[in-house]
Amino acid sequence: MTDRTEETFQARLVRFAGAMYLLQMAAGVFTQLYARGSLIARGDPAQTAQNIIDSERLFRFGIASDIVCYTAVLLATWALYVLLRPIDRNLAVLAVFLRLMELAIHFNVTLNSLTVLRLLSGADYLKSIETGQLQSLAQLALGVQGAGMNLGFILLGLGSALFAWLLLKSRYVPRLLAGWGVFASLLLAIYALAIIVYPQAGSLIYIPMLPMGIYEITLGFWLLLRRAGIERQVPA
Repeated sequence: MTDRTEETFQARLVRFAGAMYLLQMAAGVFTQLYARGSLIARGDPAQTAQNIIDSERLFRFGIASDIVCYTAVLLATWALYVLLRPIDRNLAVLAVFLRLMELAIHFNVTLNSLTVLRLLSGADYLKSIETGQLQSLAQLALGVQGAGMNLGFILLGLGSALFAWLLLKSRYVPRLLAGWGVFASLLLAIYALAIIVYPQAGSLIYIPMLPMGIYEITLGFWLLLRRAGIERQVPA
């Protein structure tokens, strides 16, 4: 591959990574704040169940949006690995492993949303279980999904911090943006770990999510819209 071809490939890879960052953010926000988040009535299983039954199609769109989000994260992870492995191959591989473990957890816990739909389906095989119990089980499944997502956030934060560190060492993004990425990613990982020990901290979720959101959206636009200065990175 000639130098010109390599630079063209890297330029396309940078834009692809940016597009995937923006896609996963859009899909994640849609699900968490609207498709699923707007239907959950905290502490009220009956109302939550009724909301999901009344808006089943929206809830299903949320599940599909989760899958789109996680697939975009997978593709962005691949793109960043290819882009940053010349900087430090060992750290890039470690970052990929952490993000893949995160995705394995998040893909797995998405099954809880499908379980909720089964519990609230009104199928004949569920008629031996009281309605209130089914509603409580559905709320439990959603809670387990939330806990699983939080567990994945620990790995997300660590993997993202490593990629941000590699971006800091490269010349692909401004150092301020990459440094903010390290901070925001580690803040998310620490917060997600703290929730396990102090569950009441869950009400403060926007404190780590806001810095992380700012980082990922800014990074996505920077990578997608950047046109000049894409140079081949050679390890020192």
